[in-house]
Amino acid sequence: MSKKVLLGMSGGIDSTVSAMLLKEDGYEVEGLYMKLHSSPGYHEIHEARARKAADFVGITLHVIDLQEIFDEKVFKPFIDTYAKGKTPNPCALCNRSLKFGEMVKFADTIGADFIATGHYIKTDGKYFYEADDDTKDQSYFLFYVNKEILPRLLFPLGERKKSEIKELAASISGLETFASQRESSEICFVETTYTDLLQDYVEVDKAGEVLDMNGNVVGEHKGYMHYTIGKRKGFSVNGAHDPHYVVSIDPEKNQIIVGKKEDLACNSVVLGDLNLYIDAKSFDTSVKLRYRTKAVPCHVEIVNDKAYVTLKESVFGVATGQAAVFYDENRLLGGGWIEDN
Repeated sequence: MSKKVLLGMSGGIDSTVSAMLLKEDGYEVEGLYMKLHSSPGYHEIHEARARKAADFVGITLHVIDLQEIFDEKVFKPFIDTYAKGKTPNPCALCNRSLKFGEMVKFADTIGADFIATGHYIKTDGKYFYEADDDTKDQSYFLFYVNKEILPRLLFPLGERKKSEIKELAASISGLETFASQRESSEICFVETTYTDLLQDYVEVDKAGEVLDMNGNVVGEHKGYMHYTIGKRKGFSVNGAHDPHYVVSIDPEKNQIIVGKKEDLACNSVVLGDLNLYIDAKSFDTSVKLRYRTKAVPCHVEIVNDKAYVTLKESVFGVATGQAAVFYDENRLLGGGWIEDN
């Protein structure tokens, strides 16, 4: 069986070390730099870094331009989701459509049997598993990847700690420059804040009313797209002494509804556009409703391609538009997109 693998490369330490580890394991490695978003000057810098990394490791680097597909599949949905008063998750969309979608198509054109990236996650070909380094685990963002390609995926860093990767890079002559590079943010196309980016496409700074839980106007905000569920700053509540949090958003009326922390409590969610790695229609598991939050126990019923999730403990600040990801201990079962709560 061929051991040819196509590795996604950014020029950073993770993908560079991944290339070295794959070569050590006997794989024939070729790299791929994907031009995704169109931020000015971004690709000139990062493509050069990827070429430098590929040259250092001694592998061929391919470059493909996916900016139009990225704009359609990731960027426009990002803008539209905020405009609807929801909270998007562009990384999960990008992973499905581009990094583990278009990349797989390109791998087929060069005869590569495997696809690899520097993500911190593990797979056995049937399921994803959380990375051994729980501070870097990226499994939440990969729940939407098509299960058909799991047998072809390799993640050299899944069983390693980030500190190990840095130490390894620092110990190898010529690789220490990669170790010193600043790490990229999760949302690669957001250079400052998401509201700065949105301003080029939609009207962000449009003052509106703040309502309390009874529908009374109690203050003013600077534009609903500045807020996500659970935010407690950046708006006024007349005469308030206790903290207030954004509980819901009405984009059509440009209003935000605020309440006390207990008003943020959520005990159930409805998910759509499911991507599951199991066939069960009724099961008990745990669910993570936002990145960097703990998974909570729940019961799931799948009815007409929707997941009705009953939480066994309250979760605060649940936002529509975000991903809900199911875990059986460290095994990823899939998930869906929060439509209602």
